Amino acid sequence: MNVEVWSDVVCPWCYLGKSRLEAVLREFPDDVTLTFRAFQLDPSPVPEPVPVKQAMTAKLDDPDRMLSQVSALAATEGLTLDFDRAIMANTFDAHRLSAWAASQDLQLMMIDTLQKAHFEQGVDVGSHTELARLAGSIGLDEQAALAYLASSAGTDAVNADLAEARELGITSVPTFVIDRRFVVQGAQEEAVLRSALEEIARRESVDAAG
Repeated sequence: MNVEVWSDVVCPWCYLGKSRLEAVLREFPDDVTLTFRAFQLDPSPVPEPVPVKQAMTAKLDDPDRMLSQVSALAATEGLTLDFDRAIMANTFDAHRLSAWAASQDLQLMMIDTLQKAHFEQGVDVGSHTELARLAGSIGLDEQAALAYLASSAGTDAVNADLAEARELGITSVPTFVIDRRFVVQGAQEEAVLRSALEEIARRESVDAAG
C-alpha cells in the first residue's frame, strides 16, 4: 500500500494527522510506503517573522479560542502546540529541505523535526540557517544543507507537488491519497483511519482476486 500525504509543516492539523497515521501504521499488518508531499497553506512571503498568535490576532478578532482548542486536542495525544512561540514562516524552503532529506531516506524524520521545531521550540522554519541546523540535528550535513538551500535545488520537486495537489483538487490538508485510488481528508481519529485503510486493503484484495 502506498500512502501519500499532502501537508504543510506549519499546519497543526497536519502535525496531529501525521501522529495519528503513524500510530495506526505501527500496528497495521500490511506493508505501507509513506511519502509526504508539499502543500502551502499560505504561499505569501513573510517579510518579518512574527509569532503565529500575534499574526492571527491582527487578522482575526479573537483567535484564542480556536488556537486553544487545537492545542488542547493535540496535548491529549502528546503533542505540544505553543502558538505564543511558533513563528510565521513561508514553508517553501522547508519543503525543499524535506525533498532533500527524502533523497537520503530521512524525510519522515526531517518533517517530524521541522514540526517540533515550529510548534514546540519557536524556530523560524523559513530561515535557511535554522533549516540547515535542523538538518544537521538528524545527521545530515549542515553545510551541505545550507548550500542546497542557497541554490534552486528542490524547487521543481516542490512545485510538482503543489501542481499535483491542484490537479487532484486538494484544497485542505492533511489529505491522504492511498494507491492513487482513494482519498481520506483531515486529521481523522485513529479508529477512522484504521478502518479506512483496512477497507481499502480489503477492496484491493478483492480486485486483485477478481
